[in-house]
Parts: sequence; structure tokens; C-alpha cells
Amino acid sequence: MTLAETPNYKNSSNPFLTLNYESALESLGDDYYDEVAAAEFPQHLLRWRNDELLPRFGLDPQVVKDEDFTTAFGQFQGRKPLLALRYHGYQFGEYNGQLGDGRGFLYGQVRANDGELYDFGTKGSGRTPYSRGGDGMLTLKGGVREVLAAEALHYLGVRTSRCLSMIETGLPLWRGDEPSPTRSSVMIRMSSSHIRFGTFERLHYFQRPDLTKKLLDYVIEQYYRHLNAEEDKYALFYAELVKRVAELVAQWMAAGFCHGVLNTDNMSITGESFDYGPYGFIPTYNPYFIAAYFDYSGRYCYSHQPSICQLNLQMLQEPLKAIIDKAEMESGLARFDEYYEAEYSFLILKKLGFMELAHPQAQELLNLTIEFLKVSQVGYHQFFYEMVRTFSSKWRDEPGFVMNGSDIVPVPGASAIFDDWCILYHQILNDFDIGHTDIIAQTLAVHNPKTVLLRPVIESIWESIAQEDNWQPFYDLVEAIQSRR
Repeated sequence: MTLAETPNYKNSSNPFLTLNYESALESLGDDYYDEVAAAEFPQHLLRWRNDELLPRFGLDPQVVKDEDFTTAFGQFQGRKPLLALRYHGYQFGEYNGQLGDGRGFLYGQVRANDGELYDFGTKGSGRTPYSRGGDGMLTLKGGVREVLAAEALHYLGVRTSRCLSMIETGLPLWRGDEPSPTRSSVMIRMSSSHIRFGTFERLHYFQRPDLTKKLLDYVIEQYYRHLNAEEDKYALFYAELVKRVAELVAQWMAAGFCHGVLNTDNMSITGESFDYGPYGFIPTYNPYFIAAYFDYSGRYCYSHQPSICQLNLQMLQEPLKAIIDKAEMESGLARFDEYYEAEYSFLILKKLGFMELAHPQAQELLNLTIEFLKVSQVGYHQFFYEMVRTFSSKWRDEPGFVMNGSDIVPVPGASAIFDDWCILYHQILNDFDIGHTDIIAQTLAVHNPKTVLLRPVIESIWESIAQEDNWQPFYDLVEAIQSRR
């Protein structure tokens, strides 16, 4: 059944069903997906609607009703076809050819006001041919965690997917890693693309370079349009993907974020962050912080993220070499470290209050900051927020005023580093005109919010929901994140 034939589509009063959906990916043919049906749920309680996203698609939040969300994104009425994408991937270094959308599907593709095409994808919408032994469902806690992660990362400047809605579905779920039965949810994720590194790896596995080229042409046409007319567009695509991924992982690192499971099926071909399972924000600067309890070797720990993303880009060369010259891809990948270091330095310096710092001692300040955080083990996010809280023009007067009155107490062995840091910050501050002080204060405040999604914060939010069905702390936390408090 085509979209135009979908019952009640044209005459529906539901604004989500009257959006101008495009069949861009569907038009590639069923070598890339399977048509599936959504699960039926006994309950549809809208727990989260992201009104911030609606105007991007020409929708007025005041007009869109809660039942519009539940009808479209909980009951899945009026939308066909629903497409479960096929892909493979390297999981913890081992190739897995049994993957694919196992608990979600592509609900639809919509072009937003910015002219870009976005995917609406589900999570927790039931079994597909790729569910294997799974039930295709999403725990309510998993939905809560992903909403929070996506909003927090977005407001920290990370290029990320975001959640459009989350609906509690009333199904009891059994999970071995948490008390069971637990509550269930279905979520709509808005992302730039549903296509993963593993989508290409699957085509290579089946030795289909024709399908690889067809998909690559689609990716460039939709997501790298500025390259479409270039004679060497394929090599330029790969080089730009390298840059996007390097900058993305730098954004994670500066935000103190650990994704947790950087398998190639969790890497987007557009260089966007998505799929937040066992993520974690580091409480202190611990290079070996592990987000996933099952990552026993620490393969995906915090400090390994840049090298893992670089490795995943290297492995992507294998399916792409049927289309792109290997030497050209190696040349593109060779700039990964350059892109990463430039973006990471830029972001940390912004956290230190400097939007642009072409200063001979800028790198020394950055290095001293990381060294102090690592040796002292003060709170990673606390350190930067204390800069916001205590910043004053008096910092220009003498080094002793820098961070004066803060709650930062260096441990033995870190005091000398902290003193050196205060002296250097004082020196750099005095190289700016006095009128620039307010700009530095504003930069600090924008890039260092007080609210941080550390694990105890998330667990406290979930405790209120699980024990009392009290959602107000969740809504308060989202509001604090969105208002950068």
C-alpha cells in the first residue's frame, strides 16, 4: 500500500498524518528494508512531547493535541509503509551478520523548514524480522534515559538525534538487569538519517557493490548535497564524514560524555550521535570511565572514544572501496586527529570562557586544566560550574582571586598544578581589555550549566516515577536542561 492509499491519510485532522512525508529511502527498493507492522499496546499514556521540535515542521504546539501524538506515535494509525532497515555491524570488534532494526522502524521522512530531510524512527514498537530472541520493546526507564540524554547533549552543543515523543504502553517487561516486571514505552526519535556504517557493511557482506553505490549516491544526494556536482564527490564525502565524526567525538569528550557502545551499527553515516543505551557522564576526569556494565575490557571507555571512532571509519573503508579509491580514503582519514584536536581545544576553551583564544599560552591553559582535573579528581562538571559561580573582574587583579570562594579543594599533589592554573588564567585574562570581562562571564555561563545528568540524578528521577508515578521531577529536570540552568 502506498502512502497515498493509506486510509484516512488525506482527510485526517491529525497534523502528524498530514505532514508532507517523502518516500526517499523507500524509493531505493526493498533490498534495504522490510515492511513491518507496529505492535498493539494496551495503553497509551503520553509522558513526553517535545514541543520545541514542532515548529521546525510547520506545526504549532498550541494546536497539536496530546491525542495526536498517541494516535500517530503509539497506535501508529494512518502511516504505511513502516520500514525496518537491514544492517550488520562490528560489535565489540566481532562481526555480527544477524542485526537490523529489531525493535524499531522508520516511521517516515519529513523535510523541515531548514530544507533538510529528517527521519522519524521508533524505538520499542515491537518485533521485526531482526528481533531474534528479543521482544522488540523498550523499558520506560530506557525511554526516560534517552529523552534526557538527547536533550542534555543538544544543549551542550553535541550534534545529536532528539526525541519527539515517549508514550507509556502498559506492557509489563522482563529484563535481567533490573527489577521485573518493569514498565514499557515506545519512543519516536528524530534524526538526520537512519543509515548506519553497518548498513554499508551488510551490503559488502553480500557482495553487492551495485547496492552500495546506489545507497552511497542516495546519502550524498540527501545529506551531502553540496558535494553532488563534484567530480570526486565520493572521496570528498568520505573526507567530510571523517571530519564530522572527529568533531562529534570531540563534542562528547568536552561534554564529559561516554556513549558506552560504539559498535559500527551505532555510527550514523551523517556523523550524528544517536541511540543512547548505557551512556554516562563522567563524574570526575577518569579516562577509563566505563558506561556499559557489560564492557568488561573497557573497549568503549571514555578515553578510547576517539580511537574507536577512527577505527570504525577505517573499517567502513572496506565496503566503500568498491566505489572510492582506498588511497583517497586513507588520505581523508589521516586528518582525523587534526580535526579532533582542533574541535576539542575549541570546546574546552569555550568552557574556560574564551570563544576565540589565539593566545600563545592557550594550549598550556588547556593542558593544565586537564592535568588538574585528572590529578585532583574534583568533579569534572563542578570545576567548570564553579568558574561560572565565582567569576569576577577581581580575577584580573591577582592570581589569588581566581576561583576564590569556590568549593574546589585540591587534594595533595594537585595544589601546585592548581596554583599554576590560577596564575596562567590571571595572565591571559589581563591580555584582554577590561570590557571583555563580561563576554567571558557570559561564555562561561552558556557552556557550563549547573544541571548535569550524572547517574545519581537520573536514578533519583526514575525512583520518583517507579515508586510514586511522580513525573514532576522529570519535567523539572528537562526544563532545567533546556533553560541551561
